[in-house]
Amino acid sequence: MTTEGDTSVLTALDGEYGDRKDAIEVAGRTASYEDLLGAARAVAADVAGAKAFAMTATASLETVAAAVGGLLAGVPFVPLPPDAGPAEREHILQDSGAQVVEVDFARRNSGSAAPAGTAGAGPEDPALVLYTSGTTGAPKGVVLTAGALAADLDALAEAWQWSAEDTLVHGLPLFHVHGLVLGVLGALRTGSRLVHTGRPTPEAYAAAGGSLYFGVPTVWSRIAREPAAAAALSGARLLVSGSAALPAPVFRDLERLTGLRPVERYGMTETLITVSGRAGGEVRPGTVGTPLTGIRTRIAAEPGAEIGELQLTGPTLFAGYLGRPEATAGAYTEDGWFRTGDIAAVDPADGVHRIVGRASIDMIKSGGYRIGAGEIENALLDHPKVSEAAVVGVPDADLGQRIVAFVVAEGVTGAELTDFVAANLSVHKRPREVRFVPAVPRNAMGKPQKKLLLEQYGA
Repeated sequence: MTTEGDTSVLTALDGEYGDRKDAIEVAGRTASYEDLLGAARAVAADVAGAKAFAMTATASLETVAAAVGGLLAGVPFVPLPPDAGPAEREHILQDSGAQVVEVDFARRNSGSAAPAGTAGAGPEDPALVLYTSGTTGAPKGVVLTAGALAADLDALAEAWQWSAEDTLVHGLPLFHVHGLVLGVLGALRTGSRLVHTGRPTPEAYAAAGGSLYFGVPTVWSRIAREPAAAAALSGARLLVSGSAALPAPVFRDLERLTGLRPVERYGMTETLITVSGRAGGEVRPGTVGTPLTGIRTRIAAEPGAEIGELQLTGPTLFAGYLGRPEATAGAYTEDGWFRTGDIAAVDPADGVHRIVGRASIDMIKSGGYRIGAGEIENALLDHPKVSEAAVVGVPDADLGQRIVAFVVAEGVTGAELTDFVAANLSVHKRPREVRFVPAVPRNAMGKPQKKLLLEQYGA
């Protein structure tokens, strides 16, 4: 694969894989590579010379053309979440300095790969600016270079045996790493056919006929509740889950219904995907595999502790937070390792990683023990009456923090759930309090919003 100019990511558009008429399908609209390249050239001509450009990143061929056009022009693309409120949208536009563009996929330019006056994105050039969720302040712009994108996609292609023979299916948002980088640019890097279902419904996934499927836990949970839809995926080669932990019961249901053990992977906007299970390898529920090629990880744990902050280094890391050098510097250790803020454990026997949760809210210090919320959540979800669970630690005068579980369940008492956890985990990991709620609030990628949960219900 070439790594120069715009082709540092867009290998499929070089003609290496021919020009399938249905190479890309988004929400029922299809396009060939030639169609996409023509539309992207028109975008590149429009944004040439700009500092950055933005558009509302709907599930559409227009969003795909914008991402490709930015790479052709060497101008970073800033995808705007379709559900962003006025204040968030204005913040992103002002912070990035991006000009808003309108993309018409029907308008196409022909000719050279990049319009006159554009250089294409080199490996060190910013390709995307993706904004964080803003849970700890105003959203920050994460600058991702073309070289980081290419390195990550090549490592994933190796791990998942992802090739031009695949048909990739997903229905994920196109303003996140999962949907845009892996789910769109990944297909254009590997040459696999792409089917974006518009919405990630069980029916749409079942009808797509893919060999490789991407989803978040919410998607997989819904598919597992539709046996006919799940059975339709049994002809696939690989199911991949990410963006949040896949509950062990969902893992087991998918395996029973499809015959496939879903692969989990771990990453962040700032690092792209860094750890993953392997196609054809041993896959265990609750684990995210081993580091990808080029990635090194370490656990910064207190003496005697099995879990600690996951830190890593490698070619997929971001170029920094846009216009925030202090925040960028603070994201690294003194010796140059990125601090993920996630708590993890590594199996010394095989190096398989298990993510416990966020240090800020998922690491619970109770009665002198360091406890990961994710382990307790999985234990609760193993109870047949529990459909959702979120565990937090709240201040406690005696214990330091006490474990509080918010659960969605019917026909079971809090005491029964506490005893259930104590019987399956260590006794000190049992919830001291169980709160029943109608639903666990989640973001667009299915991650539980625990701070919002605490605001809504208290503890």
